[in-house]
Amino acid sequence: MNKNYYAVLMAGGVGSRFWPVSTSEFPKQFHDMLGTGDTLIQKTFKRLNKFVPTENILILTNERYNDLVLEQLPMVKQEQVVLEPAMRNTAPCILYASLKIQKKNPDAVMIVAPSDHWIEDEEGFARNVEACFDKCEKEDALCTLGIKPTFPNTGFGYIEFDKENKEDLKKVNQFREKPNYETAKDFLAQGNFLWNAGIFMWSVKTIVDAFKAYQPSQYELFAKGIALYNTDSEQEFINENYPQAENISIDYAILEQSKKIYVLPATFDWNDLGTWGSLYDKLDKEEGDNAVVNSRVLLEDATGNMIRSPKDKIVVVDGLKDYIIVDKEDVLLIYPKSKEQDIKQVLVKVKEKFGKQYT
Repeated sequence: MNKNYYAVLMAGGVGSRFWPVSTSEFPKQFHDMLGTGDTLIQKTFKRLNKFVPTENILILTNERYNDLVLEQLPMVKQEQVVLEPAMRNTAPCILYASLKIQKKNPDAVMIVAPSDHWIEDEEGFARNVEACFDKCEKEDALCTLGIKPTFPNTGFGYIEFDKENKEDLKKVNQFREKPNYETAKDFLAQGNFLWNAGIFMWSVKTIVDAFKAYQPSQYELFAKGIALYNTDSEQEFINENYPQAENISIDYAILEQSKKIYVLPATFDWNDLGTWGSLYDKLDKEEGDNAVVNSRVLLEDATGNMIRSPKDKIVVVDGLKDYIIVDKEDVLLIYPKSKEQDIKQVLVKVKEKFGKQYT
């Protein structure tokens, strides 16, 4: 296994659209959402660990999830868990992790990947990442994996690449914001647009140099701690300085400004598992096209539903079509799949009426 390969696994999000299973105390990446026996973070770690050495995988997460990470990934040492003392979006934490890796191995190439996505063809994923690593080792390039769109999705950002480029890795023209439906249809018709999956590869030197060029104040803030990184004094420095970092995504901070971005159209199936509906799409279906996790069901005139309960609980459903039915301890959610994007707002109302302990 290549000792220069590193991974940064992003595991700080809450996944509020998966409420009531995903809560601020126990987010979706720490749940077995697919009913496979592995939580999402465990599946992601195993996927990366096939080509990245165990000790070279860092977990980026909020400090409140430290114990959950160590419990679910017992092969990981505390120093591999990079704790954010404040929520500052993706750019600051990626810079921080990159500086830590660079101090340890200046020749490192790294992948930054979410901890909660679904990828079935793990060998295809590894091949795609290693193709990007190969380019990043040879060139000053920032690479990303793009997903070939299957329908005009308005929930993803898009990557527009150079149509004339015949190479596997294509020069990126620009990143595009989440479009409306008509614009998304136009993107698909043009044929050179991919979904932005938020999976990035680069050498530590290239990404650190990009921060120096495009985010100099951010770089200077974190560079002050280089002597302390990977030592016992690191966390004290981070606790004091991290909250001062600008709240900005890696897309805005670096990717939309750099002229050295390349995208590889992914050869594997992918799902961001962002909503109950996206989970429904990936699960095997039972009678009536119902997707069932953990439950024992009795169904009458019930079709297209997403049903999840505690293990082996009996769930009886009659007369419901295309609903999300989720039973979790003190909360029962029965909600139309067509309104799944509104679950975030439901969460706010539940918090106001019943208290934050349910959210």
